Amino acid sequence: MSSLIASTRFSVLDRSRTREGGTNAEALRDTVRFARQLEELGYHRFWVSEHHGVPGVAGSAPTVLAAAVAGATRTIRVGTGGVMLPNHRPLVVAEQFGVLESLYPGRIDMGLGRSVGFTDGVRRALGRDKDDAEDFAAQLDELLSWFTGTSPTGVHARPAEGLAVPPFVLAMGEGAAIAARAGLPMVIGDLRNRDKMQRGIDHYRAHFRPSPWASEPYVVISGTIAVAATPEEARRLLVPEAWSMAHSRTHGIFPPLPPAERVETLAMTTKERGFYESGLTGHLAGTEEQVTDELETALKETGAQEVLVTTSTYDREALLDSYRRLARIAGRASLPSA
Repeated sequence: MSSLIASTRFSVLDRSRTREGGTNAEALRDTVRFARQLEELGYHRFWVSEHHGVPGVAGSAPTVLAAAVAGATRTIRVGTGGVMLPNHRPLVVAEQFGVLESLYPGRIDMGLGRSVGFTDGVRRALGRDKDDAEDFAAQLDELLSWFTGTSPTGVHARPAEGLAVPPFVLAMGEGAAIAARAGLPMVIGDLRNRDKMQRGIDHYRAHFRPSPWASEPYVVISGTIAVAATPEEARRLLVPEAWSMAHSRTHGIFPPLPPAERVETLAMTTKERGFYESGLTGHLAGTEEQVTDELETALKETGAQEVLVTTSTYDREALLDSYRRLARIAGRASLPSA
């Protein structure tokens, strides 16, 4: 086993993806059950996401879902990947995480992003526009001030004030620079665009300023990792998400995940096929031996301290088996494959 991999933390982001024939409620309950399973496998964190108005994603209220996950688990850290800060008032976000940390002390993470929604309709419904993302750095400063009790308003956030909920910045675009200036841990993806990711990491480390939240840079790299008994089975894990992404790029709607077997029988336009094939490439996918080699290379190149795995697929048993195999690669589990 690689000593580099063994010294790396492995965590999971689950987006509560809906599946063809399934309901939103089933997707959310699957997320909670999945967290319990990954806790048993020794994963470090389990994060949930924020998406609005997306047919294929049930996770729209991450702090609510994080509470359900934390209540159903005992030891795994629980958080958000992330709360999209421009969509919310920083005081309310601080209060929500203050409640979570008070209920589940020492287990809550506060992953924060700067997205304001994927469509004009969603942004209008949220009362936001694209320019609100430009205020992310100021919103982040305000949010942290509620925890430190330094808000110039004279108001005190209860029960957040005085609590230490670890903040993470999801780095997209300007996110790496903002994380560096604020002195916060950074989550950056994705593994498919290694050059762009490396530039963000290099900028972050070069410009990092120590803060009360972090004395030195902390890098979490994120992306899809699929592990199976054969390369073909690993590739099949990628098929549902690749097709859903291709469909969204060509039809404007991100649909529930379909079975891989159905996708493989579909006729696609040239444009759809191009997006689909692109969606299958660049991930860390293969047998345990293949993924071990690719993972070691990624960790050597980036110097990351942690990997946040974001894999989704239709077949939940195959997905759990992939995470079980990855845990074995990381030396976190010695369980046999399902």
